[in-house]
Amino acid sequence: MIEKDNRLPLYYQLMDELLGKIESGELAEQEQLPSERELCESYKVSRTTVRQTMQELEKGGYIYKVHGKGSYVSPKTYKQSLVEFYSFTEEMKKIGKQPSTKVVSFEKVPCESTIGKKMNLTAEDEVYKITRLRLADRDPMIYETSFVPVGRFQHLTKEELEITPMYEVFRSKYDVNITRALESFNAVSAQAVEADMLTIEEYSPCLRLERITFEENDVIEYTISIARGDKFTYTVELK
Repeated sequence: MIEKDNRLPLYYQLMDELLGKIESGELAEQEQLPSERELCESYKVSRTTVRQTMQELEKGGYIYKVHGKGSYVSPKTYKQSLVEFYSFTEEMKKIGKQPSTKVVSFEKVPCESTIGKKMNLTAEDEVYKITRLRLADRDPMIYETSFVPVGRFQHLTKEELEITPMYEVFRSKYDVNITRALESFNAVSAQAVEADMLTIEEYSPCLRLERITFEENDVIEYTISIARGDKFTYTVELK
């Protein structure tokens, strides 16, 4: 498996060997890798070679280290392009995952000034405040809070959002034509409630996404999403 007379460096050969096991599933997500000593003995290479291999795998995001415990296979991340409009439900289906949504809370509230500025609404307007947990194969992925104008979506219910994607409800029940969306994102640390809902440690790295969705010139949704940093990679194509 590791050929000493091969022109490829030993660390590169070992890295290719371990990557093959990760990609094939022989080494599963979150599984602990053999220790440095075990790898040295198994592949008949030096500890220096093993350490260089592990450093390169960690740089590439294939493994992560836990102080005092060892190295583990990183969980698979999902690549999401921000170039075009997307739906969490549809994106998960594309990669063979079973999406589901848990509606944590659903209430009708007066529009706060900060939300009103985002949605071009006033304090006299009411909005639905909808908190949802988005899952893929029952694995918590995104914790999000959406604000939707009551005036545009009279009689929206918690029950229908639990069984039907929100955008699908918008289109089928309210004949909405989504024309564009503005989305921005930045790195944040998970706060207590977010960490609890996403089943991660408090202060774990996450991505905060802010989306404003339009129907022509009217804002029909303002959403703040907290996505697990170990599960998502967002990409932007520059032209």
